[in-house]
Amino acid sequence: MIHITLPDGSIKEFKAGSTPMDVAKSISEGFARNVISAKFNDLTVETSTPLTSDGNLILYTFNDTEGKKAFWHSSAHVLAQAITHFYPKVKLTIGPAIENGFYYDVDLGDDVISEKDFKAIEQKMIELARGKHEFKMRAVSKNDALNFYKNQENEYKVELIENLNDGEITFCDHSDFTDLCRGGHIPNTGLIKAVKIMSAAGAYWRGDEKNKQLTRIYGISFPKQKMLTEYLALLEEAKKRDHRKLGKQLELFTFSQKVGQGLPLWLPKGAALRERLENFLKKAQKKAGYEMVITPHIGQKELYVTSGHYAKYGEDSFQPIKTPKMDEEFLLKPMNCPHHCEIYNSKPYSYKELPKRFAEFGTVYRYEQSGELHGLTRVRGFTQDDAHIFCTPDQLDKEFKAVIDLVLYVFKSLSFENFTAQVSLRDKEKKDKYIGSDENWEKAENAIVNAAKEKGLDYVIEYGEAAFYGPKLDFMVKDALGRSWQLGTIQVDYNLPERFNLSYKGADNQLHRPVMIHRAPFGSMERFIAVLLEHTAGKFPLWLIPEQVILLPISDKYQKYAENVLHLLENSEIRALIDNRNEKTGRKIRDAELNKIPFMIIVGEQEEETKTVSVRKQGEGDIGKFTIDEFITFIKNEVNSTLKQF
Repeated sequence: MIHITLPDGSIKEFKAGSTPMDVAKSISEGFARNVISAKFNDLTVETSTPLTSDGNLILYTFNDTEGKKAFWHSSAHVLAQAITHFYPKVKLTIGPAIENGFYYDVDLGDDVISEKDFKAIEQKMIELARGKHEFKMRAVSKNDALNFYKNQENEYKVELIENLNDGEITFCDHSDFTDLCRGGHIPNTGLIKAVKIMSAAGAYWRGDEKNKQLTRIYGISFPKQKMLTEYLALLEEAKKRDHRKLGKQLELFTFSQKVGQGLPLWLPKGAALRERLENFLKKAQKKAGYEMVITPHIGQKELYVTSGHYAKYGEDSFQPIKTPKMDEEFLLKPMNCPHHCEIYNSKPYSYKELPKRFAEFGTVYRYEQSGELHGLTRVRGFTQDDAHIFCTPDQLDKEFKAVIDLVLYVFKSLSFENFTAQVSLRDKEKKDKYIGSDENWEKAENAIVNAAKEKGLDYVIEYGEAAFYGPKLDFMVKDALGRSWQLGTIQVDYNLPERFNLSYKGADNQLHRPVMIHRAPFGSMERFIAVLLEHTAGKFPLWLIPEQVILLPISDKYQKYAENVLHLLENSEIRALIDNRNEKTGRKIRDAELNKIPFMIIVGEQEEETKTVSVRKQGEGDIGKFTIDEFITFIKNEVNSTLKQF
């Protein structure tokens, strides 16, 4: 008999050789019908895998991230099978699950797959799925695996196998189809009820531009047709909310090929919006004891060699800047933290002077491949709301929790209320990817986990997601469409203080090493604004939106009165403008609605006579007449209801 421990801590006894599906059925037949994958002792297994030892078992449904991963990975196999039906000479490469769906990279030779072929591929996938073919894993010797793909003249699979060790190679069979695979599948193809091929694009083999360009076919699948219908409707809504489209429509930012890819240009309205965001955070930071600093956009190469950033970003980033002086090299700043370490190092500190909290809206630069650039979410130059706290080990817990409070304040003020926290720790198996001692890593990781627990955060632990210099607490925010974004990060770092030889004099009159906290509630200003744009569909909170009020005089006769009202609003720090175009009032209202301006003031003869304004609210219509003082008070109350003091 073996003992299986379930996530709730309960332990069940089974005969050796029982499968995860047997365990699921012992819980309930209804639950078992929804179980599609499993993990045993942290290893992904099939629901049909015999269990031969005691261990921890997690059972997944499609509602779980791991369940979706197995579902979409299995669907990638079916996609590959369908492609081989239409293109018998195709060479298959890899087909992983991704965040939303899956893809398969294929070498089609002289053939081409375009959008007109998608429907036939979808229909074939559903036809194959209806066969309810089981996914069966089998071990294969390296020699047999190589021969299998050499006979198919598939140099891609051969290359993959050559990099594997004998004894760790497995094939997955379903129906009459075989693929090189590590495992992690749904029980059978019959669970796949709905499929959509999303797009086809070029992709270099192994992501290397020197290699041959393959065709990457993206798809998504679901266990119910209704789920696919809802997903496609969500995509349509996402297109309407695309920050690139809204940014252009609202005149916030632009890009120029002459300036360079991935380098956004902020237009007046966008620059003003950014400034308001910065001032909002600066005000809260000042109350929290931060001091603003400014650092240059470049630094000597040795600075980033010392910090470890050159090893991390150097070869794949912008190349060094040479000067007339022999052997002098500078780099565009990839991170602000080395500069802040040198600011700390500019004078000696006593423990009585700590913590020191240095904050900066610092622009950094990283060379992203042109194919990876995407609007404001992936750029080559971006500004971080960066701050670094230098504290004693005894102060770490309190300081870390205070940063959590600041991040939560930012989220609440911007209506990001659906979020989870991710504790990102080192990869247990690949510690060579990180700098610093095991002792320092353990102290830093424990500090983050304890703070997350004590603050009552809904958090998950992810191994392998830490920064190269320290673990971190990332905030994963869900937007209005249910999509998850990483916004806001806090990191504990024992390593940079060592690398920069930072110190403070303790109560014992000896020198000690401070602990460093990295934090950025917004993260990248560019990315944060992009996410905020899509989350709000351009309807920013009233305190933040570029134009709060637009005045619509019904004819030129009331232009003067409109200007008087505008003057009074501006004196009360309400952002307003006049639409004095020679257009009908109905057209002006429609345009104001499209431009997401929250309030429209209609002024005509009656309003001028009574010294009032008629007000419309965006998306709601007429909300009545106000005196100007009443309207100013109304707007201020609306702002105060969404923007609380820190």
